[in-house]
Amino acid sequence: MAANAIEELTVALRKFSAERDWDKFHTPKNLAMALMVEAAEIAEHFQWIDAGEAQELSPAKRQEVALEIGDTLIYLLRLADRLGIDMIDAARTKMEINATRYPVDKVFGRAVKYSDL
Repeated sequence: MAANAIEELTVALRKFSAERDWDKFHTPKNLAMALMVEAAEIAEHFQWIDAGEAQELSPAKRQEVALEIGDTLIYLLRLADRLGIDMIDAARTKMEINATRYPVDKVFGRAVKYSDL
């Protein structure tokens, strides 16, 4: 998603919330909790299926997952907006940190936490 698309969606969500007088409910605490609930709803779709089935979702199931991903993105955008966090900058910073924590020569093909290297 391009940075301008993120900004456009953030502005649209800000307007949507303001029109409904929901900003008073969209506190960082409430948004973080809602984000966790929506992320759990994504996971619920995969809870009792194997890895192969997870790769081959039916069109209907894929659409259900897509809507949950949309909900999750909405709450993440609202949370970042309410806290004044640039998500693109935050992600770039985190990638730089992870590049240092997980050097290719030490982790290539391995799923290991940096503290266990």
